Amino acid sequence: MTRLTTCADAEGASRRVASESARAYELLAREVDSWERIEIWFADERCVPPDDDESNYKLARETLFAGAAGLADERVHRMEGELGPLRAARRYSRAVRAGVAPAPRSRVPSLDAIVLGIGPDGHVASLFPGAATLRASARSVCLGVRNSPKPPPERVTLSLPVLRAARRCVMLALGAEKATAVAAMLARPTRHVPASLLLRERLSVIVDDAASPSARPPAGD
Repeated sequence: MTRLTTCADAEGASRRVASESARAYELLAREVDSWERIEIWFADERCVPPDDDESNYKLARETLFAGAAGLADERVHRMEGELGPLRAARRYSRAVRAGVAPAPRSRVPSLDAIVLGIGPDGHVASLFPGAATLRASARSVCLGVRNSPKPPPERVTLSLPVLRAARRCVMLALGAEKATAVAAMLARPTRHVPASLLLRERLSVIVDDAASPSARPPAGD
């Protein structure tokens, strides 16, 4: 069953994520005792250069990695979004298969832990409502996205089977615009709300008061 934790504000929710994402990344960098054996993988990336302000890698580099003493460059596995969605996805699929062991009795790579956000529409990583990528088979590791409803349209994302195979998944949701999406995620699984398809027994959801499902206005208001 999904575990839902509500914190008073965004700072408290970010601290909870760090102890169990820009501010959460900064706090996490200080929480980890040693980074020397940690490998960093990305759940998704926009098809932009790594120094672009839209780059997830740039955000992580300036927040998480900046405070992660002992984290060697070769253990940070960047999605090469600037190569375009299909080529970047192929290259990252090979890297993940080579560097991440599969779950027992499975061929799907299994990350130790994954930290995700959720969009107001219920998307996770770059898996959007009703998208064909949600039907990718267990053989798929990383997928190219050409028609994202959220700009930029071209992206790279880990597949749903890989997200579901992670040993632990922590989701951070902040702000009132996320309350409806969190409530929909906790309801029945549906491709209209990709986050609802995550493996619930391994999922912890951390929200601030504003994003709590109880914060939604009554129907019709």
